[in-house]
Amino acid sequence: MQHDTEIPTWGARKHPDADRWTFNLWAPDTDRIALHLDGKTYPMERSADGWHSGTAEAPAGAEYGFERDGKVFPDPASRFQAGGVHALSKLVDMEHLPRSTGWSGRDWRTAVVMELHVGTFTREGTIAAATRRLPELAAMGFTAVELMPLGQFDGDRGWGYDVVLPNAVHPAYGTPQELADFIRLAQSHGLMVLIDAVYNHFGPEGCVQSQLCPSFFDAERQTPWGAAIDFNRPEVREFFFQNAAMWLRDYGADGLRLDAVHQIGLPGETGFLRALAAYVDGLNLGREVHLVPEDERNLTDYIEAEPTIRAQWNDDYHHAVHTLLTGESFSYYAPFAVDPFGDLVTALRDGQVDQGQERPERDELRGMPSNHLPPERFVNANQTHDQIGNRARGDRLIALVGPGPVRIVHALLTLSPFIPMLFMGEEEGSRAPFQFFTDFHGDLAKAVSEGRRSEFPDFANADVPDPNERSTFTASRPYEKPAEDAAEWRELTTHLLTLRHEHVVPLVVSGWEGEDVERLSGRSLLARWHFADGALEISFTMEGPPPSLGRDMREIFYMTDDCGAGIRVGVSTA
Repeated sequence: MQHDTEIPTWGARKHPDADRWTFNLWAPDTDRIALHLDGKTYPMERSADGWHSGTAEAPAGAEYGFERDGKVFPDPASRFQAGGVHALSKLVDMEHLPRSTGWSGRDWRTAVVMELHVGTFTREGTIAAATRRLPELAAMGFTAVELMPLGQFDGDRGWGYDVVLPNAVHPAYGTPQELADFIRLAQSHGLMVLIDAVYNHFGPEGCVQSQLCPSFFDAERQTPWGAAIDFNRPEVREFFFQNAAMWLRDYGADGLRLDAVHQIGLPGETGFLRALAAYVDGLNLGREVHLVPEDERNLTDYIEAEPTIRAQWNDDYHHAVHTLLTGESFSYYAPFAVDPFGDLVTALRDGQVDQGQERPERDELRGMPSNHLPPERFVNANQTHDQIGNRARGDRLIALVGPGPVRIVHALLTLSPFIPMLFMGEEEGSRAPFQFFTDFHGDLAKAVSEGRRSEFPDFANADVPDPNERSTFTASRPYEKPAEDAAEWRELTTHLLTLRHEHVVPLVVSGWEGEDVERLSGRSLLARWHFADGALEISFTMEGPPPSLGRDMREIFYMTDDCGAGIRVGVSTA
């Protein structure tokens, strides 16, 4: 076996000359690592800083792993597995994956996002099956799809946030080739593809880093998932940087949704996010790419400082809408249940609600000022996988309050100038739940099931679906049994998104210049957003006909329901 002196990168990398690969593993806690490749064993050379490296010849598709103390493990940077999370890894030639030609990306301000889970988006639960539905999404008016995590986790079924091999396409979903085909076809229909990336933790089963390189973690600092990942180590940061490069460069994706970044590093830290943005900029991909973090701290300084960080998931908007319609006041809804309509006014004016001010029902100050940021810096949603799936039975908003008021907030979401995101099935009024599901076994399965029930002590055990039962998974397919009014909902969504692209997006793209949002009464408001090319105005009420628009506005949409809610939308040109 030969060795080279290139700067180490994680995993297996193919050389330009045929069938020659470099293998690198950072394992500073051990003196000896051996490579198992295609049935043969090779020693690896250890550097002073803990990298084990070497080169060997093998065809793409050959199986390999790393041996420590007599046990063989998969590659932590595996691109595809020969089986489950404990199986050998397979060599993947990323250079030969098909990618779009002539795709320059999309202006983020034109984004209308569909969040979807590959395993439940279709009956087959595969990337190939999801690919066949892309023309339908584009025709309805979506311009982006956000795929819940694709990295491999234990078992076949799961949300994806228990990922342990973040570079390996989950085999129950498909192959690297099929993912590349999905992204290429999506872009041919004008759809951006965002990948949900989990950098804050690993799942509870099959985390190979803990076996091969314990120094990946900071044993002195614990998180809800165990020892914290040590982002102070450059080798650790590089592992995740290379993951980002894989999705964006090798597969050609348009961006990343970054899961729960408040759990990355120490409280209050944003250094990794800034470094990741700089790394992505340095890839020089020649097209628009977008990073969209989920950060419950409501920090805004890194958003305005790093241009590649386009926007934040804005849960505050969701919470205001949810409490306004449902009246729920438990857990994190408590501060929003005090005056949900007032919080909605704030969200429409400023983006975020919590901006560092004192709030009833909240013990600690949270957030930074956000009213200086343009609307496209916030991804708003009425429903997400989190806000549905973390309920005891995974019930959707429409199942809680009925279709009438949901249609009104559906229009508010899609016609306001923020970036709208819908969760799969929402576009056709699906009543199917999205429940928490896993595919663990043995003691871990028992612990997960018991833990899930303990989260909801007010529910009888029979009312909380067992995450490990296959029926919990199959019940979460939103298109399995369409609602009776599904066609009407699809027509409404298509109409709203057509209005958005014809009237709202041109204003947003022209440049935001400010807004005026006025609370007219207890549950009525009038919002006007000013742009270089004109204005967008929305009157919204939960207590009778919606207020009239300004005399200079041309009405483009009007809707009321039989519960007293209503909305008017108008535009004007400069």
